[in-house]
Amino acid sequence: MSVGTSGAKSALRAHDVRSAPAPRHGDLAELGLDPDELPDGLVIADERGRVICFNAAAARITATPAADALGRHLDWALPLEDLEGRRWWQLTDPYGGLAIRVGQPERNLLLPGGREVLVSARYVRVRPTGPIRRVVVSLRDTEARRRTERSHAELIATVAHELRSPLTSVKGFTATLLAKWERFTDDQKKLMLETVDADANRVTRLIAELLDISRIDSGRLELRRQPVDIGAAVGRHIQAYVASGQSADRFLLRIGQPLPDLWADPDKVDQVLSNLLENAVRHGEGTVTIDVEPAPSLREGEDACTSVTVSDEGPGIPEESMNRVFTRFWRGSKRGGTGLGLYIVKGIVEAHGGTITVGRAPEGGAQFRFTLPVGTPAYLQ
Repeated sequence: MSVGTSGAKSALRAHDVRSAPAPRHGDLAELGLDPDELPDGLVIADERGRVICFNAAAARITATPAADALGRHLDWALPLEDLEGRRWWQLTDPYGGLAIRVGQPERNLLLPGGREVLVSARYVRVRPTGPIRRVVVSLRDTEARRRTERSHAELIATVAHELRSPLTSVKGFTATLLAKWERFTDDQKKLMLETVDADANRVTRLIAELLDISRIDSGRLELRRQPVDIGAAVGRHIQAYVASGQSADRFLLRIGQPLPDLWADPDKVDQVLSNLLENAVRHGEGTVTIDVEPAPSLREGEDACTSVTVSDEGPGIPEESMNRVFTRFWRGSKRGGTGLGLYIVKGIVEAHGGTITVGRAPEGGAQFRFTLPVGTPAYLQ
């Protein structure tokens, strides 16, 4: 137990329980909770502004040892400034300010050195509008928020970049055709319109990806479960690649029997297969092998699952990158793409209650394996 914890417990034991007829969540001692177990920084000052609790998280966030902070005045232990450089304790004046105030809402403040922290405060009074018994301050690191903000900024930058190229092409070709329609042959017009159509499809795919990301992040990805013949679904994707010019010999489909009946969202399963096969064809080399087979259940008491493994014979994914494959914006090569596909794949598989992993194929290339539980249709749930 740290020095900060000891101070907190002795102070909390001295709390006049007559002012509160029933224990509250803030009474840590009565709940048997060690302040050092809290994930956020906790600083408590007594009626004179002297620090009586400085937990481990507060020491980590402020880089001030608890032993140095305990017994010191609050403005020394937490020398906070607002974003305009004003001393926060002088600005808020908890002990000498308005008696009707009960605390301070969470806001960004600065520690010495310019480090940002999220700070909120609660003023505990002897009675309403009475003198302050203690000031309880909560501290939170802003690193998680900064990571989220950086992720959003990266998403906006990626979307802007990916949209600009096809839209510039669409605008250029349509403007040219409108201005000089009679000067072009039918073949030239057809080529320009095919380019416009392809770029429009690219924009449509990007918008669909953004909508999927929004639904995955908010937990609103809807599944419409139906019987899915996943072996036939893989076969359709292979046929589409062969029809577009890929050699049929490049694909090897192996289906293990008997496969359990699979209830899943066929459109979402197609999206997963499309992404994984496109990655294998675009970034891999040699034969693309797809194994569809029954797998042990993910949960006790359930029927067998269905697993799909997609392997190639390319250079594979570096070991140090495997833990980032399913994050946003990860790209396995410089051959284009938004870097959002595998993030969406993982979200879809997990929304079905399944799992997906990445590793190295026996031939040395990349190997993706996802497993889906049997599931049940919506009308039976």
